[in-house]
Amino acid sequence: MEQSSSAGPVQIVSITEDHKFELDEKKLKQILFHRRAIGKKISLVSIAGDFRKGKSFLLDFFLRYLRAQNNIEWIGKENEPLKGFDWRGGATRHTTGMIMWSEPFLLSLPDGEEVAIFLMDTQGTFDSNSTVFENAFIFALTLLVSSVTVYNIMHNLQEDNLQHLSFFAEYGVLAIDAYHTSPFQQLTFLVRDWQFEYETPYGFGGGEDILSERLKIRENQHRDLELVRSRLRQCFRKVNCFLMPHPGLKVTNRKDFDGRLVDIEEDFKSQLLKLVPEIFRLDNENFIKEINGEQITSTDLFEYFRTYCAVFASGELPSPKAMLEATAEANNLAAKSTSKEFYIRAMEQHCGGDRPYIHPNQLDVLHKEVRRQAIEKFRCARKMGGEEMSLTYQQDLENEILELYTNYKKHNDSKNVFAFSRTPTTFISSMILCYFVAGILDTLWLGSITFIFMFTFWVCFVLLFVWLYTKYSGEYSEIGEYIDYFADVIWNNAFQPAYSKCLQSAMRSVLGHAKTA
Repeated sequence: MEQSSSAGPVQIVSITEDHKFELDEKKLKQILFHRRAIGKKISLVSIAGDFRKGKSFLLDFFLRYLRAQNNIEWIGKENEPLKGFDWRGGATRHTTGMIMWSEPFLLSLPDGEEVAIFLMDTQGTFDSNSTVFENAFIFALTLLVSSVTVYNIMHNLQEDNLQHLSFFAEYGVLAIDAYHTSPFQQLTFLVRDWQFEYETPYGFGGGEDILSERLKIRENQHRDLELVRSRLRQCFRKVNCFLMPHPGLKVTNRKDFDGRLVDIEEDFKSQLLKLVPEIFRLDNENFIKEINGEQITSTDLFEYFRTYCAVFASGELPSPKAMLEATAEANNLAAKSTSKEFYIRAMEQHCGGDRPYIHPNQLDVLHKEVRRQAIEKFRCARKMGGEEMSLTYQQDLENEILELYTNYKKHNDSKNVFAFSRTPTTFISSMILCYFVAGILDTLWLGSITFIFMFTFWVCFVLLFVWLYTKYSGEYSEIGEYIDYFADVIWNNAFQPAYSKCLQSAMRSVLGHAKTA
């Protein structure tokens, strides 16, 4: 699948000088509402970890793999510079905030269904410019919105790496108790520059040995350490570990290194060929993004992003309970958004901008049926937060659907050119008829009767003038509606019967001539 030439990294969350974050909803919406992603299952693969540890560098190999569409030579040519997410060597951090690739990649599941894949890079944590809150926010949001999170660490899996997950372990226990499902999907510890291959080999095999050793609960272990270990595998549906060799001194020591494979050690390249395809394995049950056991769409994910960011907006780390409530709120918002989109799509198919005018009664019947289906869709969605929260969002949905229906009615009425022109046509026709009859009567010296027709002429003139004023000024719309009703009465009881009789007479005449010919 080819991407547009304008595809590139886009900053969706930025950190200000006073250490506050800003979510760019417009840019995030452009990414998540991309035409290739709408209505499809999604996967969000992200990378997090300490600063200046090669996260963006690794993410660009993810890009190469997705661009190659399962080509066995996806890793590229030996002298091809590495491009995509911005990266560079050095000791100071490069990536700030959170960055997503501007367009999704499409891959097909074994059954042929397409999945939209998004990539996200994050600011390195624990540098001299980051606050504790910044680090917690970046890491929390990454874990909450991602289906696969690669936790990039250096040299070894240490105790502090596990302790960084303790807050999420508490949140996870609450979520499991409330909704009986693990809140997080896949966490992959990626240990970079692994130095002890003679003891434990590179790759997932060696990584599993290290992970099992680090997560082992021992006698006389501190209670806090026990809790982190026991909860970690509970909270994440899948936890694995990959041991990665050093990429070579040319990569770390040369200022002009631009990612060419020729400068990277063979061990590193061979392990990349094993790691990356495993990260994007489509038969991995944790690859598709789920929340509360339900697969979500990119438009749903937009609501989760907004809600989670709102919880962190206070500048303080929220409690696990507050995070759980935010997840429930976002879950209901996403269900409401999906049902509303269903209503809009169904109505657009029948009375959208390119559809012809339909009778108001038919439109009302259509609205009631589509509304029923949309609300039923909301009710059937698996939601968090209980019945009371669900009813609140259902009421919001019903109000928004009613507002949409009002707009659809107005738009449909504007398509009825004849209905719009019926009132002026009726009054102008009445004026012409009255003036013509008054002229004939005046010729016959029947002035008293002439007055009645001229009076009717001026009444029609005034009504026409008032009607035009109400339509073009928008004022006194109720008076305009009464005038429309009065014109309809005249049309239906006078002009339409006369028109029908004339038409029937003309048709009989034509048929008569046809028979004699």
